[in-house]
Amino acid sequence: MAEISASAAPGLAAAYGTKADAYFTGARGDFVARLPDDCPLGVLEIGCGDGVTGYLARKAGKCQRYVGVELFPAAAEKARRHLDEVVVGDVESVELPWPAASFDAIILSEVLEHLMSPEAALARLAPLVRPGGMVLASSPNVAHWRVIRELLAGRFELADSGVFDRTHLRWFTPRSFRSLFEGAGFEVTSVEPVTPFAPRAQLISRLSGGRLDHLFMTQILLEGRKR
Repeated sequence: MAEISASAAPGLAAAYGTKADAYFTGARGDFVARLPDDCPLGVLEIGCGDGVTGYLARKAGKCQRYVGVELFPAAAEKARRHLDEVVVGDVESVELPWPAASFDAIILSEVLEHLMSPEAALARLAPLVRPGGMVLASSPNVAHWRVIRELLAGRFELADSGVFDRTHLRWFTPRSFRSLFEGAGFEVTSVEPVTPFAPRAQLISRLSGGRLDHLFMTQILLEGRKR
């Protein structure tokens, strides 16, 4: 089990401590595929876990330099086997030792919903990306039809994962997720589901001109560029 950092709030630390090891790992091959073929300045991943996404990115030749920020010391120690540098701490408060425009891309996979102020965190992180650099981010979608069904039934049952994860402090719809990044100085180029729609959802999307897509996205995948 990943060691809990002293920088985590006591209540949240207890919640994270109940999670299985698999919660702290999992390579984002979809993000690696979207990275540019050459990132000479490197990639910064917030919440890098044990570093397996960085390992894949380097193996695919996407970059020579891959840097991570990770809250949990045990996961960070594993990440150091794969990454060039790992900063341990809460991204909302830890010192970020890099100058402006240090990276070609930044990855935030299922991170922002866990923060007290995602807006302030992005304001800290955005300057680290060079102009024209890429941002890739994902988050659960609170506008999914299953969430709406639960709310209509008067239920909001917390769980160990998913949109009702008890460690979530913020919730996003595709529209609010886009606004968050636009407010931080990114031009959002796409907002789409992490997992492609099933055939029925694809049909509804076509018939509605995409206006109902928010009902079928389990997770939001955002891609953008630094203005």
